[in-house]
Amino acid sequence: MTKVYLGLGSNLGDREAMLRAAISALAATPGVHVTAISSLYETPPWGPVPQGPYLNACIELDTTLSARAVLDLSLRIERDHGRERAIRWGPRTLDIDVLLYGDAAIDEEGLIVPHPRMIERAFVLVPLAEIAPEATVAGRTIHAILAEVETDDIRKVGTL
Repeated sequence: MTKVYLGLGSNLGDREAMLRAAISALAATPGVHVTAISSLYETPPWGPVPQGPYLNACIELDTTLSARAVLDLSLRIERDHGRERAIRWGPRTLDIDVLLYGDAAIDEEGLIVPHPRMIERAFVLVPLAEIAPEATVAGRTIHAILAEVETDDIRKVGTL
């Protein structure tokens, strides 16, 4: 089994229901066991496209799936929940990012792990630090990286 961390987000439709549905779909997949779920956070949108706030969370999985299979599963779940990739950094019903896949460093077409921008994004680091503060990226803990990121706009709003 490999320990995997995923970031989830939604800013269209019933955002909380989308995140719950994604977690249910992941948990229903053979070879995937959801082992931790962060609290739910409301966060401002990222990028240049005007849009509403997101709900974000992170989850921990133990899985027998390969990193590529986790990515493919995530993309399928996004599509099944109405995700359209028309505008980069645009609004979305559901976003699932593979943040960490065990201790692996992966750089393949369409799959880079650790996620290349996760250490810049408070909307990832805050929920990830809640469930995996000692996980490491480039030899530094998530807790230490989070201490260097502005988090004032991140608001805990509940649990999933």
